[in-house]
Amino acid sequence: MENYDLISENKESTVVACYERPEGVSEESYQSEAQLESRLIKQLKAQGYEYADITEEQELIGNLRAQIEALNGYRFTEGEWARFFKGEIATDQGGIEQKAMTIQQDHIKTLRRDDGTDRNIMLIDKHDIHANRLQVINQYKAETVTRKNRYDVTILVNGLPLVHIELKRRGIDIREAFNQIDRYGRDTFCSGSGLFEYVQLFVISNGTLTKYYSNTTRMSHIRETGGHVHNGKPRLCHSFEFTNYWADATNKPITDIDDFTSTFFSRHTLLNVLTRYCVLTEQQLLLAMRPYQIAATERLINRIEIAHNSRKWGKTEGGGYVWHTTGSGKTLTSFKAAQLATALTYIDKVFFVVDRKDLDYQTMKEYDRFQKGAANGNTSTKELTAQIGSSKSKIIITTIQKLSNFVRQNKSHDIYQKEVVMIFDECHRSQFGQMHRDITAKFRRYYIFGFTGTPIFTENITGTGTTLRTTDDVFGRRLHTYTIVDAIRDHNVLPFRLDYVSTVREKENIPDEQVYDIERNAALNAPERIRNVTKYILDNFDKQTKRRETYSFSTLANVEEIAKDGRKKTEEIRTKRSINGFNAMLATQSIDSAKLYYTELKRQMACLPPNKRLKTAIIFTYASNEELRDGMDDENPDSADGLDQSSRDFLDKAIEDYNAMFGTSYDTSADKFPNYYKDVSLRMKNRDIDLLIVVNMFLTGFDATTLNTLWVDKNLRYHGLLQAFSRTNRILNSVKNAGNIVCFRNLEEATNKALALFGDKDAHSTVILRKFEDYFFGYDDEDGKHVKGYAEMITELKEKFPADGLPAGEKAQKAFIALFGSILRAANLLSCFERFDAENPLSERERQDYTSLYIELREQWKRQGKAGENINDDVIFEMELIKQMEVTIDYILYLVGQYRDSHCRDTEIKLRITKAIDSSPDMRDKKKLIMQFVDSLTPDSSVDDEWLRYVNGKKREEFACIVEEEHLRKGKAVEFIERAFVRGYVPEGGMELASIMPPMNPFNPQADRAGVMARVLDRIKAFF
Repeated sequence: MENYDLISENKESTVVACYERPEGVSEESYQSEAQLESRLIKQLKAQGYEYADITEEQELIGNLRAQIEALNGYRFTEGEWARFFKGEIATDQGGIEQKAMTIQQDHIKTLRRDDGTDRNIMLIDKHDIHANRLQVINQYKAETVTRKNRYDVTILVNGLPLVHIELKRRGIDIREAFNQIDRYGRDTFCSGSGLFEYVQLFVISNGTLTKYYSNTTRMSHIRETGGHVHNGKPRLCHSFEFTNYWADATNKPITDIDDFTSTFFSRHTLLNVLTRYCVLTEQQLLLAMRPYQIAATERLINRIEIAHNSRKWGKTEGGGYVWHTTGSGKTLTSFKAAQLATALTYIDKVFFVVDRKDLDYQTMKEYDRFQKGAANGNTSTKELTAQIGSSKSKIIITTIQKLSNFVRQNKSHDIYQKEVVMIFDECHRSQFGQMHRDITAKFRRYYIFGFTGTPIFTENITGTGTTLRTTDDVFGRRLHTYTIVDAIRDHNVLPFRLDYVSTVREKENIPDEQVYDIERNAALNAPERIRNVTKYILDNFDKQTKRRETYSFSTLANVEEIAKDGRKKTEEIRTKRSINGFNAMLATQSIDSAKLYYTELKRQMACLPPNKRLKTAIIFTYASNEELRDGMDDENPDSADGLDQSSRDFLDKAIEDYNAMFGTSYDTSADKFPNYYKDVSLRMKNRDIDLLIVVNMFLTGFDATTLNTLWVDKNLRYHGLLQAFSRTNRILNSVKNAGNIVCFRNLEEATNKALALFGDKDAHSTVILRKFEDYFFGYDDEDGKHVKGYAEMITELKEKFPADGLPAGEKAQKAFIALFGSILRAANLLSCFERFDAENPLSERERQDYTSLYIELREQWKRQGKAGENINDDVIFEMELIKQMEVTIDYILYLVGQYRDSHCRDTEIKLRITKAIDSSPDMRDKKKLIMQFVDSLTPDSSVDDEWLRYVNGKKREEFACIVEEEHLRKGKAVEFIERAFVRGYVPEGGMELASIMPPMNPFNPQADRAGVMARVLDRIKAFF
């Protein structure tokens, strides 16, 4: 406890401080799903939930009316309720996005009463959360024309279904509950009045494991696994990768359904999560904050309240820092903390302070995505000064340099006497210097907080001097901790796979502090070594970055359109495209090393065929300080002025290569270099660049989910090492299962020290993947349980399931699906190891045969499910991993070319084409189209040209058929679909769609214009 009296304390923390299971809670040896459901309802009732016997929609609507009337102290007339229900609750517009906006941002609606006056009606009370009424229902029946479903358990808040719980009995894979909710979302949540589209949170449990997630899962997973774009806004794929565990404030997961219910479903916790700790972004995505984010936010706000009441502002006792590992969502946590701090009546401003202009820009974009206009960015000290003087600017994002300039230029100012909150981002960086001291010396009533993934302790203080301090010295007490070990255990970031490639014989017993001498540096930059390392990178690039594997990814682009007023407007949109593999960075010790690698890569790639060459870029500014123990000196992304002339000339030539590659026009001048930096950043995130060579840039503060490999020829220590490694371990999809680190220097001891400092003594076993032999041959885990290896599973597969036909019977089919799914996961993990291809006991032909059986079973079971049987509720299909191995049309056309070269007679090649198509989920439905093309070939055909003509002809035929059958305006319809292909999405409303529709008599009562437009839109989207 602090050394002053406790003045204020939050007695209802959303996240329990430390959870211990109550004594006397017995474990049952077996629970059926019905028993699990009954026990859950009993526990909820004991916690103050009212049980409501509601299983039909009319009962749900009647209860909703009664609950809203009770909340608002108002009784509707029949007419008022009919208007309010249809116009404000069961509206046809917007689906889950609009309903999420209603709950999160527009929960007070206007009722036009019968007497013509207006009255506000609350759907949920966010001021007094305990005024809301919680009910629990179960076995609710929902149906459409083709589907009938029964939902397990639903929580009603004031009569609206805001939380849905899907249960499976103990021992069943929890993903089956997840998949079942996914089916409900497709099939019946929209049925009737669509009230179940109001669900904000889903909870899934098999009794032993319990997880939660928002109705659009997590923002990071932007339909990168095969989704689509809707009105220019990305929709999220419901990927199990992005579900969350609940936990206590010590990050101990609370997984058992009984424990989860007593904590997460306590009334104040659930209502706090729904009303305070969900964020609806500008992209209409609902983000449910994770427990460590909520705990940190509440401790920060509570710290302000205590310090305010005890007048401890302006001291470290009134601040603190949050240690949340890189990649754990610090920006969202800081946004929510800033938002809640501005709600405190005595806080005048919240400053979010970064130490680089690019981080200023990135943070502003992130805050804008969370809530447009919530924060104010600035491009100059003059603009910052105006914001500080404005009562409208509550949250200000700025750089430490601009804030320091403000202090220097304003010896006196009203703001110095007002209470302000200062949140320093990445507080392990340059906030320890003179600028920081100048700022804190001027402001009198400040509450200062830091966010960092790698704090500064005595062990990792960089440099020398008496003024150096730790994070605790500068910011005060640590408020909350969430380490990389926690994040990997919770599957919020990926583990690392490390390779050490020896390139220089190491001396033994070199002290940690010893600076490498000139002779050693000369050896490290020797032409032969640079040549060999470059060859190693090129030889292993495809394997490390999984270039043979395919996934769908939404790339970000700026699209200029003409607005109605005739002015140009720029809109950010995402366009889905198929991506092969991931991208990588090469971190070098110095600018000289970076230049040598870039030159050697160009030389070696010139000897490769064009399709084997990497799209390579390079970026650096001033020379780094070789003596830094962490190897992480800062570089300035705004200017190349600090470079010597030869380095600047070299960078200009490299940027010319970049311009030629991407059609840009950048250089190192003051006005163009910052834009070059931003363009490189965007293209890395879009996976347009294959390999980026850096010295220090992009090794901190840069997030790209497509980046999976870091080649390291650089000395790294402590926070510098972990920051650099953490560029690779952002979650994207199930194809990306680890961050690959390939070290060309001996960093093993440095890695172990960094993990021990920022994790714990056992961090290595959690953070670093096992060796190849373990995953290939199998191993015994810490509990002595044998984990099957890939080779063991392949032997079992071949013995039990010959590839000459589908397994007979449901039991055998389930066993095959489970085994082959395990094989897919193991193969995905092993695919980065060099030895895997040579030692893989499954041939390519066998893999295709088994994959075809797997896909055929999925198609069969889907068809059976449509017939009303939920036969695949207890089966998990690893389609994301299947799709990563998907053949491309280029490969198919390559085989077609071989078939043509055989004078269209080689039946073996034709069989290979058929097997390749059958083993691809996306190619199977095009099989007839492709095989018709193959049969139309002659020995003289030009495959690529003929294919383009053939496909374009088929597309024109199909679209012409839609135009003719729907009587569309032909010219307008062609323009409409061409614009759609350019944008990457089909507009679903407005004048564009209306302009292609046939004329219709508005006075004809039989004319269902809305129905016709819906049908036309469905056909065009299917065609698209």
